[in-house]
Amino acid sequence: MQPDLVYIDTSAFYALIDRADPYHKQAKALWPSLLDARVNRITSSYEVVETMELVQKRLGCEAAVVWQRAVLAVVDVKWVDQSLHDLGYELWLSLGRLGFSFTDCVGQILMSRYQISTAFCFKPKFADRGIAVVPSCSHRQGSARR
Repeated sequence: MQPDLVYIDTSAFYALIDRADPYHKQAKALWPSLLDARVNRITSSYEVVETMELVQKRLGCEAAVVWQRAVLAVVDVKWVDQSLHDLGYELWLSLGRLGFSFTDCVGQILMSRYQISTAFCFKPKFADRGIAVVPSCSHRQGSARR
C-alpha cells in the first residue's frame, strides 16, 4: 500500500518524460499507483525549476510544456520560502560533499516539515538518509545522474 504523502524528486519526474531514461519503464509502471486519490503527490518549487531546466536542455521546450501540463498538473508544489531555503542551505553544507544537491537538501527539509517519509526517486542516497524510496533502489549500484 502506498503512503498518503509521497515526495517526487527530479529523477522521477525526468524518468517519466524521457523514454530513453534507464528508469523510464519503472517510473511509467509506478505512476498510475501514485495517481490514486489516497496519495498526495508533493514536490518543491526547486524540483520544478530543476526539472524544467533539465527537460528543456535535453528534450526541448515542447517536452517541458508537456511535462508541466501532464505530470506537474497533478502534483502539489510547495513553494520554497526564505526559511526553507536557509535550512536547505545549512543541510547542504554538510551533505553537499556527499553528492547531495542543494535541491535534494531543500527537498529533505520539506519532507521533514510535512512529515513525508517516502520519495518517488531513483537516488539510492535518499534511502541511505532513512527515506523510503519507491521504487526500491537498494539493488541498484551507484546513483542516478540527476
